[in-house]
Amino acid sequence: MLSHVMIGSDDIERSKKFYNSVLGFLGAGEPFVNVNKTGQTRLFYSHKGSTLGITEPINGEPATVANGSTIGFACDSPEQVDELHKVAMESGATAIEAPPGIRQTTMGEKYLCYFLDPDGHKLCGMYVPAE
Repeated sequence: MLSHVMIGSDDIERSKKFYNSVLGFLGAGEPFVNVNKTGQTRLFYSHKGSTLGITEPINGEPATVANGSTIGFACDSPEQVDELHKVAMESGATAIEAPPGIRQTTMGEKYLCYFLDPDGHKLCGMYVPAE
């Protein structure tokens, strides 16, 4: 259903360093770097059919965080969720909510971690146990 998610950053080099570490841990390679017609640098990370883009805002205004949004990354095990959280913290993320662990949600049991990237975007690592 989704082709990509794009988020903004006012410091594209800081974002590249952070996401190279965090998404590299999940298996994504170096981003495709694009400079659009009006001069904004964009990073595109692709892995397993998903693409995450990070861009300098096209309108020249500061990047802002979308209230209520979360970008979730699929993990293969609870241990990978834990390690993703650790890698994110070591790469400049801010821990939020409860520590990584099992959450009973209205959509079933999930193993989750939450953190903010250096620009304040809310990110999640998620493992869904087999039923």
